[in-house]
Amino acid sequence: MRFSAPKKATWWIALILAALGVVGTFISIPLISGIAFWLVVAGYVLLALSTSVKNL
Repeated sequence: MRFSAPKKATWWIALILAALGVVGTFISIPLISGIAFWLVVAGYVLLALSTSVKNL
């Protein structure tokens, strides 16, 4: 399997998801705090997929 770098847009989306999850853990944000863990997981899964799938 060959790995490739993710596109910039994909990388930014994953970073924003992970950052929202971390912030939602420490600060009580009504919509974000309940799903903070899943936002971090989604961000890292998106990064893992984008390195495995070409042009993502």
